[in-house]
Amino acid sequence: MYLLDTNHCSGAILGNTSILRRLAEAENTAIATCVIVKGELIYMAERSQQKERNLALAHRFLEGIYTYDINGETADIYAQLKAALFNQFAPKEKSKRRKTKITDLGFDENDLWIAAVALQHNLTVVSGDSDFERIQQGGTLTLESWL
Repeated sequence: MYLLDTNHCSGAILGNTSILRRLAEAENTAIATCVIVKGELIYMAERSQQKERNLALAHRFLEGIYTYDINGETADIYAQLKAALFNQFAPKEKSKRRKTKITDLGFDENDLWIAAVALQHNLTVVSGDSDFERIQQGGTLTLESWL
């Protein structure tokens, strides 16, 4: 089962043949995304020069794919993952550690939420984003890229 990240969803929407081919090959496999990706897709469309067209494309794509929500269990997994990554990558010196944010370590908050959804539901994240390669070091995240 796969959880598509924003770059793969937008690639599918824009007709990336590699992604579309893999989606067709995975016909009998569950393909999903999550509300974080939905928010990113809608945000991108809202800011685009062809807002109405891109919103319609995003909504059409999202209607055809299962979207996982976030709940209390997701939040627990997110917190554990974020703490593990912080412990692994943050400076060891206490004065620097207190001032360090997870984004200072090169992790995007949305990617941590997406990873938490994937871990919660035992899904493979499909992304071309290098953040997920580093997130793998903090847990048991499975990752693929179809680009």
